[in-house]
Amino acid sequence: MTKVLTDARSIRIKGRSFLAVMLSPDLPIDDWLARLDDLAARSAGFFLGRPVVLDLTDLQIDRPQLKELIAELAKRNVSIMGIEGARPSILGAGMPPALKGGRSASDIEVQAREPSDPVGKPATPEVRAATTQSIVIREPVRSGQSVIFPEGDVTIVGSVASGAEVIAGGSVHIYGALRGRAMAGSIGNASARIFCRKLEAELVAIDGIYKMAEDMAPNLRGQAVQLWLEEDAIMAEKLI
Repeated sequence: MTKVLTDARSIRIKGRSFLAVMLSPDLPIDDWLARLDDLAARSAGFFLGRPVVLDLTDLQIDRPQLKELIAELAKRNVSIMGIEGARPSILGAGMPPALKGGRSASDIEVQAREPSDPVGKPATPEVRAATTQSIVIREPVRSGQSVIFPEGDVTIVGSVASGAEVIAGGSVHIYGALRGRAMAGSIGNASARIFCRKLEAELVAIDGIYKMAEDMAPNLRGQAVQLWLEEDAIMAEKLI
C-alpha cells in the first residue's frame, strides 16, 4: 500500500534571497584585519547582525590560514554565513558552507512605516519592489533604519539620520542631509554615484570602496555634494 505524505508533520522548505555584505580579504591578512578594525572602530555596529559572505577568489591561502581568518573575524563579531570563490581543498568540517552564483534578490524589503512602534523601538518599514529599477522614499530615514535596494537607484526625499543607512545597487540621491551611511553600487557598479544636499555622512561607499567622515575634506562638510569612483578612490565635488 502506498502512503501519501500529507500529514501535519510535513516540513515546508522554501528558497529566499537575502542581501549580504561581501568581504574580500587581501594579503597580508594582518594588514587587512587592521583596516577592518579601523572601519569597525569608526563606524560602530557596521557588521552587527549582518549576514556576511567571505569572498576568497584568487586569494592564495591554505586551510589553516582560512581557519585562523574565520576565528579572527569571529573575535570581531563578524559571523560568516558562507564562503565564495574558495578552492574545495581548503574547505572542511566546521567551516561555513561554500557558496556560488550569488545574485541580487528580486523581492526586496525597504522601509516606509511610522517612526516607531508602540513600545518605542525603531521602525522597520517595508516597501515591496520586484521589477522597478529605482525607488523613491518620500520621508526621512531615521536612526536604526535601513533602506536596501540592490536592483537600482534609491532616492530619499528627506534626510538620512545618524545611525541610518541607504544601500543601493545603483546611485543614491538624498534631497536632504546625509548624516548616516550611504553605499552605492553595492553589487558591483563602479559608475554609481552619491548625491546629497548636505554632506555630514558617517560613511560613504561606492562599489565597496569606502570613506569615513574624518577622511572627507573639511570644505565639503555641510555642502551639496556629489561623489563618484575614480581608479579605486572616491572623488567628491560641490554641486552648483
